[in-house]
Amino acid sequence: MKRMGKKQELRRNFRTMSTIAFTIILQGTWEVLLTATTSGMVNGGLAGLVWSYIWTFFGFTFVVFSLAEMASMCPTAGGQYHWISEFAPPSQQKILSFLGGWMSTLSWQAGTASGPYLVGTLIQSLIYEKDPNYGYANWQGTLLVIGITLVVWATNIWGSRAMPVFQNIMMIVHVLGFLVIIVMIWVLAPRNTASDVFGTFTNSGGWSSMGLSLMVGQVSAVYACICSDAAAHVSEEVKDAGRNVPRAMIWSYFLNGALGLVFLITYMFSVVDLSGAIDDANNGSGYPYMYVFTQAFSMPAFNVLSAIVVILIYAGTLSYNVSTSRQTWSFARDRGLPFSDWIAKVDPKREVPNNAVAVTCMFTILLSLINIGSDAAFNAIVSLNLTSLMITYVVSIGCVLYRRLTNPDSLPKCRWSLGRWGIPINTFAVVYSGFVFFWMFWPQTTSHAAADFNWSVLMFMVILVIAVIDWVFRARKTYTGPVVLVEGYKGE
Repeated sequence: MKRMGKKQELRRNFRTMSTIAFTIILQGTWEVLLTATTSGMVNGGLAGLVWSYIWTFFGFTFVVFSLAEMASMCPTAGGQYHWISEFAPPSQQKILSFLGGWMSTLSWQAGTASGPYLVGTLIQSLIYEKDPNYGYANWQGTLLVIGITLVVWATNIWGSRAMPVFQNIMMIVHVLGFLVIIVMIWVLAPRNTASDVFGTFTNSGGWSSMGLSLMVGQVSAVYACICSDAAAHVSEEVKDAGRNVPRAMIWSYFLNGALGLVFLITYMFSVVDLSGAIDDANNGSGYPYMYVFTQAFSMPAFNVLSAIVVILIYAGTLSYNVSTSRQTWSFARDRGLPFSDWIAKVDPKREVPNNAVAVTCMFTILLSLINIGSDAAFNAIVSLNLTSLMITYVVSIGCVLYRRLTNPDSLPKCRWSLGRWGIPINTFAVVYSGFVFFWMFWPQTTSHAAADFNWSVLMFMVILVIAVIDWVFRARKTYTGPVVLVEGYKGE
C-alpha cells in the first residue's frame, strides 16, 4: 500500500484459505454450469457444451496467470484500471485507465446483478414446478430480485466481519453439494451414450453453420470460467496480499475448473431429452436442469437439490457484491466516478465502504427492471458482464505486455512472477480475451424479434458514451490515474 501511495482503510480479515473460499464461491463454476447453460444447449448441444468448456478453460488459464501476476505486483482493490495506469505508456495512462475503470465497474456491476436474478428466478421456477398453474409473471421475479438484493445489502454492511467464516462454511457446502448431486445423477438419472455427450452437436439457433453456432454458444462456458480476479478486488482486506491473492486466484480457478468439468460431463450424460429441456427452459420453468431433474428424481429430492443450489448461488452473490463494491469504491477513491467523494467514504467503525455497497445494490435493482419487459434479461446482463470484463482484460494485460517488451526492468518486483514465460502467456491472454469479446455480443438466435436481440451491445455503448461525456466535462480535470501516487513515478 505504501508503494502505491494508498492509505489502509479496510480491515484485513481474509487469510489464505478464506480468500480461496471467497473466490471459489463467487465463481460457483459447477452451479453456473447447472443453471446457466441454456445458450450452450441451444447453440452446440451436449458435445458443444463439453468441448467449449474445455477450450474456454484452456484459454482462460493464460488470462488468470496474467492477472495473478499483476495482482502480485500491485495488490489493490482497483484491479484492472490500476494496472493499466501503472503499465500503460505515460502519455495515455490517464484516458486508458479511466475508461478501463468504467468498463471494470460496468462488468462487475452487471455480474453482480446476475446473482440475485438467478436466485430470484430459481425460487420462482421452484414455485412453478410445485404448482404448474402458478402465473409465471416477470414482475414477480423482479420483486424477488429486489428483495434478495436488499438482504445482500444488509448482510454485507452489518455482517461484513463474519464474511470469511461464512465463506469457509459455504466452501464445505460447495464441495458436499457437488458430491451429492453427481452421485444422485450417476445412480438415478437415465444416461446418454458417450457418443451423444462427446460427439452430438446441435444448432438450434438457426445459424448458417455448426461452427458459428458453437462460437455463439460458448457464452455458457465463458460465464462459468470468469471472476478469478475477484480476489484482486478484495486485496486490501487480505493479509499478505502480494502472496495470498495470486495464490487464491490460481487455486480457485483450477479447483473450480476440475469440479466443473466432472460436473458438466456428468450432467450432460443425464440430459437424454435435449429438446424437451430447451423447450421447458423457454416455455416452462426457465431452467433446463429442472426438466432433467424432475424426470429423474422424486419431487422431495428435486427440492432438496435445488435448495442447495439456491443457497450456494446466494452465497456467491454476497461475495460478488463485496468484490464489486470494493472495485467501485477504489475507482471512486481515485476520482474516476461522478459523486466520487460520497461513494469513496468508508464507515470508520465497520471499515466497510457503505455507500459503494449501496450503489452496487441500486445498480442491481435497476438492471433487474429489464426482466419486466424482456425474457432475455439474463442473457443481456451476462453478455454485458462478459464484454466489458473482456475489454479490461485486453487492455490491462496488453499494457503489462507493452511494459515487458519496452522496459522490463521497470516492472514492480513481485512474489508470483511469470518470469521468462511472461511474454508468450500475456500475448495469448490478450488474443484470447479479444476473441471472447467479439463473440459475446452475438444474440442466441437469428430471430429478428426485439425479445431475442442481445441488448448488451446497446447498454455497453450507452455506458461508454456516458463515460466519454464524464471525461470531457469532469474527469479530465480531476482524474490523474492512480500511478501518480506510486513511489518513483516520473510522469510523461
